[in-house]
Amino acid sequence: MPRRPSRNRLRTLGSVDDSLADQGSLEEFSTAPIDLGKGKSVAQGNDEVGADQASRRRRLGPIRLFVTGGTFDKEYDELHGTLDFRGTHLKQMLELGRSRLDVKVRTLMLVDSLDMTDADRDLIASNCSDAPEPHIVITHGTDTMVDTARILAGRVRDKTIVLTGAMIPIAFGSSDGLFNLGGALSVSQVLPPGVYVAMNGRVFDWDNVRKNHDTGVFEALR
Repeated sequence: MPRRPSRNRLRTLGSVDDSLADQGSLEEFSTAPIDLGKGKSVAQGNDEVGADQASRRRRLGPIRLFVTGGTFDKEYDELHGTLDFRGTHLKQMLELGRSRLDVKVRTLMLVDSLDMTDADRDLIASNCSDAPEPHIVITHGTDTMVDTARILAGRVRDKTIVLTGAMIPIAFGSSDGLFNLGGALSVSQVLPPGVYVAMNGRVFDWDNVRKNHDTGVFEALR
């Protein structure tokens, strides 16, 4: 019988340039804006959009989305009564949300953020630094999201990085994750370079946010 993966960790990958051929079941994929003909797309704007707006959207380019795990991607294991990782749901979430963005998704790891190590955060920071895209969204467990944001703020320059997560697994069907993902993808396109946390319709600077463990809500420090 094959060994079951840890319920708190599935697998960690290497840098952006590593080949995925030998990396098991974790995947990298891209979504592209829908072509409307005549060289136009939803992401590039249509005939009603002003020239300046259409030009800006063309310059934006793809958004890089890094998957790291957290409640976002957990599923209920009925046999063992635990929350487990089996794979990411990001592709289905983008389809469910009818995303029309050019998004390049790469799974770095599937790990509970309470079990995230310094090496894990180093991997996230390295991938953010090496990514050619200037706009990055990271799905992350909520308990130590701010810790990772602090590391990224100290190591990555000239990029807009938005971390988001969920309090309820998307596999449960009533998750806040879909809303949070859409919000993070939206604000990543307009925020200036820096590191941010986007949760429940609010956006925080990395150094002005905490998770209130009594209410389960992210809030400003000041």
